[in-house]
Amino acid sequence: MWEEIRNNEDITVFMEMVNFFHDSCIKELHYVSGAYVNEELSMYPINDKRICRVIIQRQSSDRSMIELQFKGLKYLKLFPVDEQYTSEILDATMILKKDCIYWCDCGGLSEKDLDYYEGTLICAEKLEWRAVDDGMGQREFFKPIM
Repeated sequence: MWEEIRNNEDITVFMEMVNFFHDSCIKELHYVSGAYVNEELSMYPINDKRICRVIIQRQSSDRSMIELQFKGLKYLKLFPVDEQYTSEILDATMILKKDCIYWCDCGGLSEKDLDYYEGTLICAEKLEWRAVDDGMGQREFFKPIM
């Protein structure tokens, strides 16, 4: 069942529950725009869904795998490091600002840092989350890319 982050109290409770994503990693991302081309090759060109789902795995026996679902995605700044570096998340930030929620893969950021942050940053109208059971490991959660 999805749990919605609605206010700063929800953010505090959630972030403490997941230990601010300490010792975590982004495993997968999945984006659905809402636009498509149908079987007759007519296009529906409206991005009316804008849902970004993120799988985060954690080195924790409690809620080891978390799925974040960002609805009404405003933007995604993805800065994956290459294989010469490690990609663990040591701390994360979540901020409510102007009816949007922001998630950053770095702790201790403030509102004024958001425009200049050079790591992974997700901004959306809404955020929901759920714990995922039996999903740990290398196997892809979303449909594998062929």
